[in-house]
Amino acid sequence: MATTFSASSSAGSPFPRSEYERRHREVFEAMARASLDALLVTAHGHLRYLTGYDGLGGYFMPFPLVLAPGRKPTYVVREYEVNGVRVESCIDEIVAYVQQQDFAKVCADVLRNYGLENRRVGFELGCWNLAPADVIALQAQLPNMKVADATRVVPSVSVVKSELEIKAMRDAMAITDVAVRTFLAALRDGVTEVEVAAAIHGEVRIADGDDVRLFSLGFGERNKLPHAKPTCHPIRNNEPAMIEVGGIKRAYAAGLVRSAVLGRHPETESLYALAEETLEAALAAIKPGVTAGEVDAVGRKVIGRSGRPEVFRHRTGYQIGINWGERGNLSLEPGAPDLLLAGMTLHMPIILFSESGYLFGCSETVLVTESGAEILSRTPHTLYRA
Repeated sequence: MATTFSASSSAGSPFPRSEYERRHREVFEAMARASLDALLVTAHGHLRYLTGYDGLGGYFMPFPLVLAPGRKPTYVVREYEVNGVRVESCIDEIVAYVQQQDFAKVCADVLRNYGLENRRVGFELGCWNLAPADVIALQAQLPNMKVADATRVVPSVSVVKSELEIKAMRDAMAITDVAVRTFLAALRDGVTEVEVAAAIHGEVRIADGDDVRLFSLGFGERNKLPHAKPTCHPIRNNEPAMIEVGGIKRAYAAGLVRSAVLGRHPETESLYALAEETLEAALAAIKPGVTAGEVDAVGRKVIGRSGRPEVFRHRTGYQIGINWGERGNLSLEPGAPDLLLAGMTLHMPIILFSESGYLFGCSETVLVTESGAEILSRTPHTLYRA
């Protein structure tokens, strides 16, 4: 039912093995602070951060990375995916299961062999890719195991970037800037969203980007849709356009929101002016030692002074890097207690809602430095008028 593999080549990992070993050490330190005897990492972004493998084969069942002090990190995966995991990850110890119903027993056997059947084991309960049924099945196999919520353990480490990661973020932002410049240059009466999307993908390939993610691309009335996907809808004179896009380099994403108006559109232009003021105030508040909630409060204060509090319906920003975003990661939202530290990278999307339903705004991805926020993009966040 279970097969053990070893000697991963790690040839496909985007970073040297030493970088992953550093990450593992820091996660073990975070586990000790959380009084965990072991950790099961299941969120795709966290798996990629710790192994190099994107985790996408885990759509069928979780692919937990088992971390326990004194033991080599162990990946529990479907046998079907073993070769991909061996090539793309830095993990030497791989234990495989065959069928979905085998997962709980095989994973429980790993934990039992590591002497964890009566210990406190952390699970990423607040992340994607771990279902309640998975935890219940494991507990049925190990009834004396103590389940602890370890949602924030890996993010507490990954939020502060190494020099290698910062280089990847800068490279990703260079690709994002190519995408944004292509978007702006393509705007003309009658051009469609899919035509602009195709132009973006083409220019990103020429620029040697690994990939580009279009979170949103909408023209005119379709800017009333959150995360609008490109369609054959054209833009016309005196209509707005907005894009949220992120270039990808070595799995790291750098997001940007940019907006434009073809001609004039007073409703969204007014909304944009408020979004820009809010963004600039929040950026000015970023420095090591302030809390995520304090930065969020600065932005909300600008919105409050405008007399239009209903236009802001989400958080001010969030941790960005591997996999763009992950549920459970650091979030700049009301009351968030997390302290900002030098080396963090944050995406700050200020997208506001007009009274008639338009979404419009701007963003920056920034590196937190000892002197404040360093904007990574070279594309100004001023409103583009075509």
